[in-house]
Formats: sequence, structure tokens, C-alpha cells
Amino acid sequence: MYLPIVALGDPILRKEAQPITPDYPGLKELIADMFETMYSADGVGLAAPQIDRSIRLVVIGFRPYDEKTDTYGEEEERHVLINPEIVSMGEKKGYFNEGCLSLPDIHEDVLRPETIVLHWFDENWEEHNEEIGGLFARVAQHEIDHLNGKVFTDRLSPLRKTMIKRKLNDVISGKVHPKYRLKRK
Repeated sequence: MYLPIVALGDPILRKEAQPITPDYPGLKELIADMFETMYSADGVGLAAPQIDRSIRLVVIGFRPYDEKTDTYGEEEERHVLINPEIVSMGEKKGYFNEGCLSLPDIHEDVLRPETIVLHWFDENWEEHNEEIGGLFARVAQHEIDHLNGKVFTDRLSPLRKTMIKRKLNDVISGKVHPKYRLKRK
């Protein structure tokens, strides 16, 4: 089932999400609904607060890009992160142009570590503690920010925030209309 995505301005996006347990009601269906919602909106990641649930749950899905051949892989990479926590961050950082389904039509270069050590449980409650990199690490950091009450524009310089203030206000006030359903406060 397609779920509406919470727009910037809703207090849930600024709230720290709570951990869940294996007996969380309807978890399998919620994960399936989150993937459907994310793909319908052409996203590569979605955190539960973005669908109005203040829990520590993230879905990520994308086709990996191969820089050597300048092509996208055929097989999709899919990840379910339950109660994810960043254990450590690599020293090397890089900029990447990020967007967010809760902030439609806003894209900015964000500086983040290129690798992280991530601890999480998957949809089968198998525990993982791995160093990850590439797009998986980038999207995981972006979505974990949502679980911690942050959005990617919080990571911008004061000057960049000032420069996009009007765009942010347009999202909050309902002047932006993406092709997917937005839930406004």
C-alpha cells in the first residue's frame, strides 16, 4: 500500500525515533509498504518518520552504479535497517548531491564520510555489524539522520541554508506539489 510522505514542517521529522522489537505489529507489511512508497516516489531510501511512524526503521533500494563501465547494474541492492546505529565513520569525506522525498525539489551537495561502520538488524532480525561504503553508506547516513530528527539541509553551511530558505518555506507552506502524495502538518 502506498503511504503519504511527511513534508518538511511536520514535527515528526524533528523527533528522535524509538527502537522496535521483533514483535512490532505488522512489521513485514510495513516494510513492504515502505518499499512500495519509496519506489513510487522514485526514491532510493525511506525512513519510518517520513511515513509518520517514529520508529527506527529504514528501507533502501537502488541499482548499483559502476564507475568503470559508466552503467547501472541489473540487480537491485535492497536493504532493511532495523534499529540502525553508526558505530564509527571513516576519515575520508566527500560531497554528493542529495535530495529528500520530504523536501521535494531541493537538491544540495552534502559532505559526509565515504565509509561507515554500521550496526543493524535486517527484516529477519539477523544482526549485522559491517563497514559499508558507496551509495549504501551515503543513503544509510541520510536516512539515519531522519531517525535522529535531522534532515539533510541541517548539514549545509549557514550561507547555503540562507540561499535555499525560500525553497524550504515553499515546501513547508504547501507551494510544492511533487508527483507523490505529501502529508503536511
